[in-house]
Amino acid sequence: MKRLYLLRHAKSSWRDATLDDAARPLNKRGRRDAPRMGAALGRRLPPMTFHCSPAQRAQLTFAGLCAGWSGLQPEDGVVDDALYTFDANALLDWIGARPEEGQELAIIGHNPALTELVNRLAGPATLENLPTAGWVELDLPILSWSDIDGVHGSGTADFMLFPRSLQGNA
Repeated sequence: MKRLYLLRHAKSSWRDATLDDAARPLNKRGRRDAPRMGAALGRRLPPMTFHCSPAQRAQLTFAGLCAGWSGLQPEDGVVDDALYTFDANALLDWIGARPEEGQELAIIGHNPALTELVNRLAGPATLENLPTAGWVELDLPILSWSDIDGVHGSGTADFMLFPRSLQGNA
């Protein structure tokens, strides 16, 4: 059994139209939500390695997680250019190429790829839309990451956490 953690980057800013998509920062809500999600996740999980999109909004989301998650350090983030994708099939290919040592894998990435990936792995009606800074944990009935392409609805999304469900949400 493998476990996949997926986090969509926090809310980004569209204020500066001259910025390339990958350079967009977080907006006020994103800067608020990332540390709050980190604190909530850190209460239930130990620190882990996160594989992150190189997009600025994903990097700032990880930094926010670190600010809220006790023990999570900047060196726990690994940037991978292949994670700057909006395509679920590209994510499946990336996951399928992971080394087999780890039973768990955590990704900070983008929609629609993450929502589509959840629905492919856990079933088409699992998630309408993974919101910004939304988290999903999937249990996958595979022994090897290379077998992930064969998981069609047989995974289980056993925990989801969204910023709007956090106490004190403004």
